[in-house]
Formats: sequence, structure tokens, C-alpha cells
Amino acid sequence: MKKTISLAALALVAASPAALAQVTILGGGIAKECFEAAKYEKLSPQEGEQICTRAIESEAMTPGNRAATYTNRGVLRMRAAKYDKALSDYETAKKLKPEAGEVYLNEGAAYIFLKDYPNALEALTTAIGLQSSDLHAAYYNRAIAKEKLGDVQGAYFDFLKAVELKPEWELAQWQLSRFEVTTN
Repeated sequence: MKKTISLAALALVAASPAALAQVTILGGGIAKECFEAAKYEKLSPQEGEQICTRAIESEAMTPGNRAATYTNRGVLRMRAAKYDKALSDYETAKKLKPEAGEVYLNEGAAYIFLKDYPNALEALTTAIGLQSSDLHAAYYNRAIAKEKLGDVQGAYFDFLKAVELKPEWELAQWQLSRFEVTTN
């Protein structure tokens, strides 16, 4: 269903999955296994979560790697639809490394899954401001939040930015195909 975008935005409903971002762990050990579980999805989310929990409980890490491990466990928890637990992990990660845009990106995705679009918008705007390493995903997710909140024009421009940042991303291209831009 195409919608026309003009200076007066129209309401549009999208059923779109949120994008997630894993955080790279420097070094080896259990924390790296946690990262690999989140990134490559070769284990179930529950198995990956257990690995991450073991790393958090038993491994000495830098604050940055500990924040990344909490973030990666949060990603795995989101995949298992444990959104509140994921949000708790992101809150801990933000305390450890508040400048990590990926944490806010994933927090925004969790809020999208919970249909809490105002909090999603806030987290994703922060992720963009912090230049998340997956900036295309932050713009994509923010577009979903904006669209759900009735800012169709803002959503269009964020989907456009997501495609600009990652031109080969078919899902973002499809999102843009739903819009028709006209001038008044």
C-alpha cells in the first residue's frame, strides 16, 4: 500500500521488524563466545544467553568489554522475546559505557518490540547522536518509531537515510517503496 508524502504527513501503519546490533569483543574467552552467539546466531538465544551470563559472572573484562557483553546478552534476550530483561542489560551497559551508540540502538529496538514508541524514538535519536556503528539500523528503527507516532514525513526521511547509508539493504528499500512523494 503506497502512501503519498507531502508537507502534511499522513498516518501510516507499518509492520516492520526492528534491526539489532551486536558489539564486538576484543580478545578471547567466554565474552567472545557471547559476541559470536549474538552475531552469527549458530546457537539458540537461550544457549547464547547462558554463555553471556557465564562471561559476566566469571570473566575479568574491561568496562568496555563488560558493556559489550551485557549488550550482546540483551540482543539474545530480545531474540527470545525477553524484552524487559534485555532492557535491564542495556541499562547496565549504558552505566558502564554511556557513549556506546549500539546500546541505545538495541534499547530502541526493544522499545519497538514493546510498542513503546516514544521511548524508542528517544533511545534511537541518542544512538544516532552517538554515531552508532550500525547507524543505518538506528535510522531504520527510528523511522519505524516515527511512523508509529504519526510522523510519516520524518519516517520517510529516516528510511531514506538508512538506504543512503546501506544501499544494498532490501528491507529498507522495501520500506521506501511504500511511499509516494508529491509536491503541493
